[in-house]
Amino acid sequence: MGILTFGLNVTLDGCCDHRVGIADDELHDYFTELMDAAGAMLWGRVTYELMESAWPAVARDENAPRAMQEWARKLEAKPKYVVSSTRRDFPWNNSFRIEGDLRAAVTQLKEKTPEGVLVGSPALSAELERLGLIDEYRLVVHPVITGHGPTLFQGVAPLRQLELVSTQRMKSGQLALHYRRKPS
Repeated sequence: MGILTFGLNVTLDGCCDHRVGIADDELHDYFTELMDAAGAMLWGRVTYELMESAWPAVARDENAPRAMQEWARKLEAKPKYVVSSTRRDFPWNNSFRIEGDLRAAVTQLKEKTPEGVLVGSPALSAELERLGLIDEYRLVVHPVITGHGPTLFQGVAPLRQLELVSTQRMKSGQLALHYRRKPS
């Protein structure tokens, strides 16, 4: 069975708004490598629509920066699974709707994806955390204080113990943190 990895950018004060942070080549390369290691992507509808509205055009833009274009092209080819109760049509290449009970559907996705699944939706990830389905956490902390939300895992209980697997400092001051859920 593959593992479910939660990967996201976050500011020092916990904000996970995609419009803040330092989106340079090194960051794009980091997330491209993380995506390459996974067999599929998993998103909620809001994140899917955000990604769908931007990345297909970047994949086709010959003038896009190298790191962004590489991320976009690989994302085009990667299977993308979407959790949504309101949308049924997902026309972007290799996009599929997750249906039924969330715990059962994500467990089944993990079972059929031995390379693992990368999830990058804050609201969906909070629900997956409540269900105890996230195995690893790959957070890039940006040296930015925003003073606003949304923030990660609001209202999630009970306490989760994690172990630090590795850290990586990026040139622009971001810290890539890799945590794994401690066995209970």
